[in-house]
Amino acid sequence: MRLICLSLTSLLVTVQLIHADIIMGVVPQQSPLKLQKVWQPIAEYLSDKTGQKVIFKTERSIAEFEKVLYSGGYDFAYMNPYHYVVAHKKQDYRAKIRADKNIRGILVMKKGSGIERLQSKDTRYLFPSPNAFAATLLTKHDLIQTFKVDPKVLQKARYVNSHDSVYKAVSRDIGDVGGGIERTFKNMNDIQTKENLHIVHRTKAYPSHPFAFRDDLKEETTQRIVDALLQMPTTLLQALSIKALHQIDNSEYKSVEDLAVLLNIMPE
Repeated sequence: MRLICLSLTSLLVTVQLIHADIIMGVVPQQSPLKLQKVWQPIAEYLSDKTGQKVIFKTERSIAEFEKVLYSGGYDFAYMNPYHYVVAHKKQDYRAKIRADKNIRGILVMKKGSGIERLQSKDTRYLFPSPNAFAATLLTKHDLIQTFKVDPKVLQKARYVNSHDSVYKAVSRDIGDVGGGIERTFKNMNDIQTKENLHIVHRTKAYPSHPFAFRDDLKEETTQRIVDALLQMPTTLLQALSIKALHQIDNSEYKSVEDLAVLLNIMPE
């Protein structure tokens, strides 16, 4: 009888593990409410396709997202390229898929502002977060290298949690120059804000955001999710401004790692 009970207990634990919820993290480039509208249908699609409950999760800010990611708090996540090279180093996340496109940062200013404003010592710079890859790191790199902005001036920059917050703040004269990316600027619903701004600079292109999986996630589970993402309906891809996804590996982000080393922001 004791042997049967032990067997039933082991079977129950196995079943629970098989059907454990899968946490999908998403970097909060936009407000959690906007992300919920886009990503909840994707979580439901993945749940139906894989037979396991996939739960969408994001945070109120990119900084909070980083804390969860770097502690291994997501089973898999959609993250920016810099987040990925750090998450791979800290928690052995593995990039499996990304969009068939590259990512570049943009600098926006209010219409009527001259490009010379980029180089003024009293310019007020706004970015979504210190480690937003394209919106902050790439744009800061170009401000220093291309526009010869004093790095000490950029140390006074403000961080406002999301790309949309950057655009709105520049539009309302809370800042003079803001960092973002083409996709979030294009997809912004606030038409008045968008019409008040113009893009004054675009950075070099780098590999786009990956879906990366914690290495201790069961290989079978990872593969089911990867397969489902590769078969994702066009309507769901369009909501992400993605035409297609393709499989990748860690070598895809060597250029990002090299840049992080150059900028002295790669953790030990």
